[in-house]
Amino acid sequence: MLRAGGLAGVRHGFLGRRGGVSEGVCAGLNVGLGAGDAAGAVAENRRLAVAAVAPGGRLVTAWQVHSARCVVAGDWADDARPEADALVSDRAGVVLGVLTADCTPVLFADVAGGVVGAAHAGWKGAVAGVCEATVDAMVALGAVRGRIVAAIGPTIAQASYEVDDGFRARFLAQDDGNARFFVEGAPGHWQFDLPGYVAGRLLAAGVGGVEDLAMDTYADPERFYSFRRATHRGEASYGRQVALIAP
Repeated sequence: MLRAGGLAGVRHGFLGRRGGVSEGVCAGLNVGLGAGDAAGAVAENRRLAVAAVAPGGRLVTAWQVHSARCVVAGDWADDARPEADALVSDRAGVVLGVLTADCTPVLFADVAGGVVGAAHAGWKGAVAGVCEATVDAMVALGAVRGRIVAAIGPTIAQASYEVDDGFRARFLAQDDGNARFFVEGAPGHWQFDLPGYVAGRLLAAGVGGVEDLAMDTYADPERFYSFRRATHRGEASYGRQVALIAP
């Protein structure tokens, strides 16, 4: 389990694929309900993950759809999760979780305010403003924007994230300054710095600090699940890792 120094004192963790009970292509700590994995294995992996971060806590996740929607964590069941890509809470006993397999997991905390957040920031959600929505939702619960610290967990790194001209054009249409997140690759292709882009959006949103753990999901198959790697290998499915945080 990886922890961020900036979130010291806050119960949190970025977990990879090690330590779980799943077998086959999702071998390890797969927590994804949609991975085609055995339901019992996923349930046990989720239990193990929560026990490692916040024993006795109740895991709350959302139905992630690559949106900018952030919700306050509620008491819904797994089969009644709202469509959202970020959650916030100030309630004891709640453990916020976001699932990723190359997209960027971001954990947030205002320690003094007792408010935490978790966001699933793929490129679509990041462009749409999921990080800013999370900060705004935390402020609505009593957090102070400048006290919020954000930590970026394992995600696909620039060296592993090849995109085409059309992808880059979307970002330049939004802001010419986004060119700094791309470096030239093969003809007609670029290497995109997703965690750098997410960090830039977070700082622009006024948080007090951003920490990037700089772990590449694509490049480390023993430690992390990766959608892009599984696609390139022609694998039938892929697991999902989880990032957790509790008030």
